[in-house]
Amino acid sequence: MIVILKPDVRRDSPQIQQVLDLASRYPGVTARVHVVEGSTRSLMEIYLIGSTAAVPTEPFQDLDVVERVVRVSEKYRIIGRHKGQIESEGFQYQGVTFDQDTLHVAAGLCAVDTREHVDQMFAALQAAGIPTSRMGAYKPRTSPYDFQGLGKACLPWVFESAGKHDIKVVAMEITHESHIDEINAALDEAGSPTGVMLQIGTRNAQNFELLKFVGRQQRFPVLFKRGMGITLEESLNACEYVASEGNSRIILCLRGMKTNLGDPHRNFVDFAHVPVVKRLTRLPVCVDPSHSVGSRALSPDGLTDIHHATAAGVIAGANLVLVDFHPEPTTALCDGPQALTLDELGPYLDDIAIVREAYEKRRELARKSAEAARSAGA
Repeated sequence: MIVILKPDVRRDSPQIQQVLDLASRYPGVTARVHVVEGSTRSLMEIYLIGSTAAVPTEPFQDLDVVERVVRVSEKYRIIGRHKGQIESEGFQYQGVTFDQDTLHVAAGLCAVDTREHVDQMFAALQAAGIPTSRMGAYKPRTSPYDFQGLGKACLPWVFESAGKHDIKVVAMEITHESHIDEINAALDEAGSPTGVMLQIGTRNAQNFELLKFVGRQQRFPVLFKRGMGITLEESLNACEYVASEGNSRIILCLRGMKTNLGDPHRNFVDFAHVPVVKRLTRLPVCVDPSHSVGSRALSPDGLTDIHHATAAGVIAGANLVLVDFHPEPTTALCDGPQALTLDELGPYLDDIAIVREAYEKRRELARKSAEAARSAGA
């Protein structure tokens, strides 16, 4: 059961304690308070977890602070889009809004290699007016002999460069809870010139202890990558692990599934699931065309497969594109063959703008068609 409070109720309001006290009267029920930053307003939701089938809604509905009470009909209690919940689970971070209506591009190095390349990447994004990026400091690799990332040694100058070039949010994969401590320390020492979005990579999609740890920290939002060999339902349950620990600032990233059915692409592209995730949950949805396709091969039309995969995600309503760029892909220490060059950044963003405009027109057409159908049935 979810008790949705009236807008703009403060977390420390005594009225919230009324709801919590009422919930405590029912055996086996635990109450958790969550803040939902919707696209149009901020509100509080109190989740009653446990055996709530016999808990009546009326006593909660009668409280002045309560807007409405929703009985949970889906297994994703916190991230799910239940009946009566129209707000997406969006959030603001570092002045950037992430929700089911916005679109951002997080372009950057799959793996940080040199200070010069980081500066060049951030400078190119600044010139393009892009405040979001990706930078890999910790890299889990299939082979123990492959480059594993520079780790905490690169964090000070990555954060310094991000601040210098007005990059607001940097997506950065972590593979162990100690990496959060290292990121915290480096950010604090640098004076917090930027923000970090903790990325849970596909190899840790069901590392439940890491998911719970990430959920308990409140400083950083989370970019969760779908597991390469698990179902969408299992990946959504993994996001629920994070949210159930208190951090519901989550973006789900589709990055392709591990199967030879997608050959010659690196993975089988799953971007048709963008609207599915948005229908089942209130989470913003990201697509990662670079790791889905794994190659910058050109099609006969002059566009790379990465361009086409990106377009597939954006035309389906994606809210974030996580994509690999590199100043010199031939020298990249990780995934160079799939990285686009800085000269291609401008045309790539222009291509996304074209596709996004098409998506907006499709959405407007659907809205008008629905209005016409309602009028006809009135």
